[in-house]
Amino acid sequence: MLLTQRPEGKSLAGLWEFPGGKIEPGETPEHALARELHEELGILVEPAALEPLGFASHGYGQFHLVMLLYGARAWVGEAVGQEAQALCWAGHARLSALPMPPADVPLLAMLRPLIAA
Repeated sequence: MLLTQRPEGKSLAGLWEFPGGKIEPGETPEHALARELHEELGILVEPAALEPLGFASHGYGQFHLVMLLYGARAWVGEAVGQEAQALCWAGHARLSALPMPPADVPLLAMLRPLIAA
């Protein structure tokens, strides 16, 4: 699984998260993720090729986040942090050991069967 590290100056800086971001008005979740992956990592992903895997719901006090989890098995380009953020490819053991934002943690249980496969 590919994770990015939240950069200094942002909330939850230093924690590892699944790449993605906010859905803009008029976007589908798949188009938003494809756009975010291009903006954040410089890769091209076809929205139709994204596979829904699950979601997490978490209250952060000031707002409530519903995070959709998708898988991408094919893309064009090499993932490089476009905002100078660190990237990490993690298997099961490393994924469980990395510090993550609270909203990302429940997604790990959904991913374990896929990582073991």
